[in-house]
Amino acid sequence: MEIVMTIAGTDSGGGAGIQADLKTFQELKVFGTSVVTAVTAQNTQGVASIQAMTPDFVAKQMTTVLSDLRVDVVKTGMLFSPDIIEAVATTLAENPLPLVIDPVMIAKGGATLLQQEAVTALKDKLLPLATVITPNVPEAEILSGIAIESESDQLEAAHRLLQSGVQYVIMKGGHMDGDMAVDAVYSATGERFTVRSPRIATTETHGTGCTFSAALTAFLARGFTMKEAVTEAKRFVHAAISHPLHIGHGHGPTNHFAYNELIARQEVICSEA
Repeated sequence: MEIVMTIAGTDSGGGAGIQADLKTFQELKVFGTSVVTAVTAQNTQGVASIQAMTPDFVAKQMTTVLSDLRVDVVKTGMLFSPDIIEAVATTLAENPLPLVIDPVMIAKGGATLLQQEAVTALKDKLLPLATVITPNVPEAEILSGIAIESESDQLEAAHRLLQSGVQYVIMKGGHMDGDMAVDAVYSATGERFTVRSPRIATTETHGTGCTFSAALTAFLARGFTMKEAVTEAKRFVHAAISHPLHIGHGHGPTNHFAYNELIARQEVICSEA
């Protein structure tokens, strides 16, 4: 049985964060463990409050799980503060594992989920340990310092992130224009490919980043190549977005059941860049 770990904040509304990660892991038949970095009071309309864990307690959760369970892949989501990032990075440096970073910074409703001073810590402490990072356009702009308005901007931003030591950068295309949502993948070895699916006009996208990165984590743990894992994770999240649950009055959550119930495989195309 493959075992994975999510290090992230909670979502009391159930659509994102640790809740979305564990639902995704369960659907993809890997055993999910969790390390809580912060507890949020939120729903589909926004984040009302955040209560962070202490860095020592975050590290204690990690070491306690790792001392007993053979974790195959770790993913991070909302890390919130520089001290928590340093605690996570220190623990992972002592326990090297494949690492998927979803650089969660801003909630769908606009709430800030990463303190400004934590951006430097993320770049300096955690990215050098990462196997893959999965930023959307606003996150990639903050991390790279480049305004992304074109494919060449995207390429330059990806190269800057690769220089930090991360092995793969997945530049998610949800914020770009066009009929297709195109995710561009760049690697430190020069490998490049894109994964595309039809763009869906919907506001029910709460938790898409968490869900995509959790699916990617699960497929990597199951032994998929990076190209296979990215493609299948894209299929998972596309199915989740295209068959919404219609829950709540704001940005509704994605449907974590959809991939196994519907498996919209024909909607996603992977090709060399």
